Amino acid sequence: MSTVLKIVNRVLIGLVGLVLVFLGGSVLAIGLSAPAPSWWIHQGPHDVLLTVAERTRWRDAGWWWPAVLAVLAALVLLALWWLIAVLRRRRLAEVLVDTGDGAGALLRGRALQGVLAAETDDLDGVAHAHVQLTGRRNAPEVRVRLLVEPHVDPGTALHHFTTRALAHARDSAGLAALPAKVRLRGVRHRAERVS
Repeated sequence: MSTVLKIVNRVLIGLVGLVLVFLGGSVLAIGLSAPAPSWWIHQGPHDVLLTVAERTRWRDAGWWWPAVLAVLAALVLLALWWLIAVLRRRRLAEVLVDTGDGAGALLRGRALQGVLAAETDDLDGVAHAHVQLTGRRNAPEVRVRLLVEPHVDPGTALHHFTTRALAHARDSAGLAALPAKVRLRGVRHRAERVS
């Protein structure tokens, strides 16, 4: 997901959240007998959202309630699709490798992830590495979370990752560049006693 889409997504989530908090808070406040403004849709704790006249206004039109239910169902499905799209991490299924003949070859993304994770795990001081391949198949990117041992300098661990494991993956796949975002975290350990 690009940076602009992430910003738009966060702004939309924030706006929807603010509207829902405002509406829910106002309904709760009026339900607890707080004074309501004259223009508000609820006027008191015993007021209803739709009056009997409003609910029965379209009763004779057979299309009204099915249309309302269809629109609400479509909104729920759209919201669920959006939620799944936001929560699902985009993994790259395959990488296009330039073979020099113009046709190219396809390398499985999980294979490249697995090899990169295994080689990173073998680096000195790295307790565990989690690798995720993202981007496009002709311009892949890597997201890495490194769990490093307490005795390791983070700069050294990052240098070893970029010059060894990442460089090997880039060269073996024949890629001109393989950008990486790396997050480092230290292994939790007990404090050592100094005597």
